[in-house]
Amino acid sequence: MSKHHSLPQPDEVSIEEREDAMGGYLMMFAAIAAGLPLPIINLIAAVIYYYINRKKSRFVHFHSAQSVLSQLPTSIMNAVLVFWTLRILFYDYEYGNTYWGYLVTVILANLFYFGFSIWAAIKARRGQMYYFIFFGRISYDIAFKIRENENNPVEAVNLPPK
Repeated sequence: MSKHHSLPQPDEVSIEEREDAMGGYLMMFAAIAAGLPLPIINLIAAVIYYYINRKKSRFVHFHSAQSVLSQLPTSIMNAVLVFWTLRILFYDYEYGNTYWGYLVTVILANLFYFGFSIWAAIKARRGQMYYFIFFGRISYDIAFKIRENENNPVEAVNLPPK
């Protein structure tokens, strides 16, 4: 088992760190703020936000990484949907059952992503950890794993669910 840094407790996380961690999840609104309906803008904004804020603290690093990782699947699904819709509109392809099924799937995926991201932003603002399925473990390892070149190894007491 690899060693991890201990997790900060809510009273140990500064207001600035809480707001920075919450900001990672709010990057999902970047396309709306830019006035462009392109879902890739959200992902680009989240990646930029991650690289700017990841060194502030492990708490911010975790939440920013989780935000980016959780945006990848929905951004890819959204991009495929945009491409598919433009292809239908400009090349007179027909809307088939596969298209409508994919559209419903993408809408549901976006609603789930939106809901979980808002909840994670609220938790981050409270100074709490919130782990997405699959992405939570990866983000935890990215932010809290002790690298071999670190001099002060500390065994973690709180770990994300397995």
